[in-house]
Amino acid sequence: MKIAVLGATGQTGQFLIKQALEQGHTVTAIVRNPAKLAVHNDNLKVVKADIFAAESLKDHFKDQDVVMSCLGFPASFFSGVTGYTMSMAAVVSAMREARVSRLIAMTSWYTEPNSGTQSSYLIRFLLLPMIRSVLSNMYEMEQSLAKTQDINWTVVRPPGLKNLPATAQEFLTHEGYFVPESNNQPPRSAVGRGDVARFMLSLLNSNAWVKKGVAITTK
Repeated sequence: MKIAVLGATGQTGQFLIKQALEQGHTVTAIVRNPAKLAVHNDNLKVVKADIFAAESLKDHFKDQDVVMSCLGFPASFFSGVTGYTMSMAAVVSAMREARVSRLIAMTSWYTEPNSGTQSSYLIRFLLLPMIRSVLSNMYEMEQSLAKTQDINWTVVRPPGLKNLPATAQEFLTHEGYFVPESNNQPPRSAVGRGDVARFMLSLLNSNAWVKKGVAITTK
């Protein structure tokens, strides 16, 4: 397939590109700073674009089969986070102009404001308040995607991320904002970035999660 990747220079994005190339896909990495991507492959094209401007993105989306986003923006305690909603508005507009309908985007567990009430004390009272500005904007982005009729989107929600390569572990999935406890066994609260990339790429051959958000972790 032909895949346009946003957030390609980030840690998860680099795993995604590497695995996509290993699987034989043709990848267009859309980045702000091409010098930051130290991957070279005949099936990889690296282009510079403004992720907040549809006009800058649309030509790079033409003839692509899917757009995949691993974009990330830092938390802010003062001005709030707007990068997820602003970039996705440009992405969706550019996809429409380029006539691309498939979108796979990464967010996080606990984007919905009340979804973390059953999480551990440490997560509920320390971690979530620290990153709430990020989670809130992710949730706004998810809600905007849910209103689109012409984009076949999937939102992949991993828990905490570790900078680890892909494994062969089985995934646990849940249509919601976290993976709940099963058989009195709490799910893993962190997953390798390589496994997140592996799951995202698995969606290229599946319609199971089209127009849905899916929380994931590994067994």
